Amino acid sequence: MFTGLIAEVGRVERIDRDGAGARISIRAALAGQVAPGDSVAVSGVCLTASGIRADRPGFDAEVMNQTLELTSLGELSDGDRVNLEPALRASDRLGGHIVQGHVDAIGEVLEVREDGIARWLRVGLPAELSRYAIERGSIALDGVSLTIARLDDEAVEVSLIPETVVRTTLGAVREGERLNLEMDLIARHAERLLQSFQTDKGAKE
Repeated sequence: MFTGLIAEVGRVERIDRDGAGARISIRAALAGQVAPGDSVAVSGVCLTASGIRADRPGFDAEVMNQTLELTSLGELSDGDRVNLEPALRASDRLGGHIVQGHVDAIGEVLEVREDGIARWLRVGLPAELSRYAIERGSIALDGVSLTIARLDDEAVEVSLIPETVVRTTLGAVREGERLNLEMDLIARHAERLLQSFQTDKGAKE
């Protein structure tokens, strides 16, 4: 489990692809806090560190084909920057919101605009996910915990504070780029519980 609070922006050193998937090598100082087998969210995708390099700070992770197809990790190239967050420990503070690292969809950045100290992003939202989005609710974009400021039937809008602009990759995104979306986990559970309640109620009537 993660919080959506980015610990570091790492850099992809190398991606080796074959028919079985890919191996990503990421340069990052937080590798010193990670052991083989630990979970790390890479731009919002939960991956398992398969190797820690001793010669320079970094770690490797294996990515299966399904993950490459369903997330933006399949579009990464050598040198790209990625948001990184190690898995939440029991003693850590939950400063963002509950993030699983399970991407629901990829959304296209439709608009980027500046507004004083803030930077607004408008990101396309697939219709099947719109029911999980509410104004002032939570959403994770490329692993970053954000509050939905506005939404309509086609997109969500978020406002980035200067800290987020500087400390995550979202400060450099442009129109047309694609971001990993993860909707609020609580909204999904609430929907599931409601469906079960309605099914049980219908069976009794």
